[in-house]
Amino acid sequence: MFDGLKQLGDLNQMRQTAQKIQQQLAAEQVEVTKQTAKGLLKIVLTGDQKVVEVSVDGTRDYELEAALGEVLYKSQMVAAGKLQQLSGGMGGVAQ
Repeated sequence: MFDGLKQLGDLNQMRQTAQKIQQQLAAEQVEVTKQTAKGLLKIVLTGDQKVVEVSVDGTRDYELEAALGEVLYKSQMVAAGKLQQLSGGMGGVAQ
């Protein structure tokens, strides 16, 4: 019984650590600026892969921002599914 309670405590601590890391990533921003044939392209994302800005020569492209946000979200869902499969497999071994 005590082992089960310790495992719950460990899981809670891991969850809290993961939440803290998510908050730190959300506060970070990554920016790439490239000269293209259409002008100066600027893309800004948060550390947790949310689109902040997509612009060419200082003019924001909201449609491209939405499309990039959507594809990043779908990519994250694929990765989360794979991680869930992996952790589910590990959980089955530990029991």
